[in-house]
Amino acid sequence: MENVVLTVHLLLALALIGVVLLQRSEGGGLGMGGGGGGAMTGRAAATALGKMTWILAAAFIVTSITLTIIAAQNAAGVSVLDRLTDQPPAAETTTPALPDVDTLMPPPAGDTAPLTPTAD
Repeated sequence: MENVVLTVHLLLALALIGVVLLQRSEGGGLGMGGGGGGAMTGRAAATALGKMTWILAAAFIVTSITLTIIAAQNAAGVSVLDRLTDQPPAAETTTPALPDVDTLMPPPAGDTAPLTPTAD
């Protein structure tokens, strides 16, 4: 059911885009007015396209709300925060202690007196 509503929703979106792009720019915002011709005058075509836009927009909103309701039913009241708290806590990992410096680098043989600054 969700796939059918989603398909209809996508088709409505494409149709709505197409109808909006077919409409004449009333204010000449794009700089091209387009002349009307044929059996219908420019004003009647705008009215027909306007009505079609409203119908498609209403159907688009209905399918959006329907998809939201379906998604809410599929969620079954499970929150992301609930999923986080249901998991057992992760085992704590401890970093190994650093080895003693003396074991890595034994003191040098010979003179082991500390260096002391001399006054000049």
